Amino acid sequence: MEQISLWMEQAEALRTTRPALADDLELDVAIIGAGFTGLWAAYYLKQHNPQLQVALFEAKCVGYGASGRNGGWLLGQMLGQDELLAGLPDDQRQLYRAIIQRIPDDVLAVLQREGIDCGYRKGGELSCAARYPEQLSWLQQELRHRRALGYDEADYRWLSAAELTQQVGMYGALGAIFSPHCATVHPAKLVLGLAAAVERLGVSIYEQSPVTHWQRGELRVVGSAGERRVRAGFILPCVEGYAIDCPPLGRYQIAVQSLQIATEPLDAALWAELGMAEGQAIGEHSRMVTYFHRTRDDRLVFGARGSYRFGGRLRQDFTLSEQERGRHRALMLALFPQLQSAAITHGWGGNLGMARRFVPHLLCDPEQGVALAGGYGGEGVGFSYLAGRTLADLVLGRDLPETVAPWVVNRRALAQGLRRWEPEPLRWLGYNAVIAAYGYEDRVLANPHSAPWRRHLASALAQRLSGLMASRPAR
Repeated sequence: MEQISLWMEQAEALRTTRPALADDLELDVAIIGAGFTGLWAAYYLKQHNPQLQVALFEAKCVGYGASGRNGGWLLGQMLGQDELLAGLPDDQRQLYRAIIQRIPDDVLAVLQREGIDCGYRKGGELSCAARYPEQLSWLQQELRHRRALGYDEADYRWLSAAELTQQVGMYGALGAIFSPHCATVHPAKLVLGLAAAVERLGVSIYEQSPVTHWQRGELRVVGSAGERRVRAGFILPCVEGYAIDCPPLGRYQIAVQSLQIATEPLDAALWAELGMAEGQAIGEHSRMVTYFHRTRDDRLVFGARGSYRFGGRLRQDFTLSEQERGRHRALMLALFPQLQSAAITHGWGGNLGMARRFVPHLLCDPEQGVALAGGYGGEGVGFSYLAGRTLADLVLGRDLPETVAPWVVNRRALAQGLRRWEPEPLRWLGYNAVIAAYGYEDRVLANPHSAPWRRHLASALAQRLSGLMASRPAR
């Protein structure tokens, strides 16, 4: 478990070794993947219809994928939500915003009902400016944009440098936007606790049981006695960053990597200086996508944008190289020089799923007996809850606002409803060109001696390439 993440190492006592599939099965619903999405879907399927025969098939073990490797942010927001909600009548836009923002509170209700202790703390989210002055203007522009969209102080509130410093002892703090709609959790304890909860409801989970083929009404699963056949009325591929192993989903959803490090437990005197006492989810407002928070055992867990591999290949070994550790540590120390002597005890990463439109999607085809969700980007801990719950509603034919939400693709077939990624090498060249531009921009802007023209050029280049990569037609 320590090879997966700090989280999984710490949650080893909660691990249950589950058997591989041994026999052919007949099911109402077969779910591929025992991560957050699949487990939440199973949970709500059984909540609404306890008689359903539901099973999950996991290639490795519960929590092996992104659900056991993420940064622990339970966000009440989703990737690209304002773009998806644009154009809706105001009452519908407000309804869907409320549904998304309620995610942390809805999850808490389940945690309390099921007795899942995963260190839940709703300390809100801080998006900060610190390392260079451009971040301050970007943040202020972002807040004006949020106000124009109708968000008020209850959703996004400006913090001055002094107010930010009261919450986080960050070097060079300039200001921040605070949103209350976020909690932090211990993700491994959440995913393992959720797995135990669905098993109490009568759901079977088969580990070490990879699905080798799936089609209408049937799965082929390699279990303890070779390949077995599973028949099911509905199949739910809930594989997120592992879509390449579940054809044809890899055409529409690629794996990108995010990496994290964790310090040793820090003493009380140091934390008195660093703050973060409420478990706030914190990131600086830059294209490096840094994210960090204080854990329950007083470590600082710090992550940042990772990479993309040619052909969308999965990264299997997340033992961080010295270069990767060094890059993340340098970003951390730029914000927290107080940690210069703190030991980095853990480093890990995970594969997360990215859709070509850069927004999450759900799709249900009752005629083919398929429902799926994915493309969460880096915000899957929270949105996977809403996605899994909605998948259950779609399968059961429940008529709810969530089942006709803008992120539910109204064209049922994959090829009609989802946009494909460009073929290689265009995809690899485009993605890495964008990442290189982001890195160049960050180096230039973090250097206080960079000439104004160079700073402007670096930002313009990064913005231009980012816009080209993210461009997509209206749905």
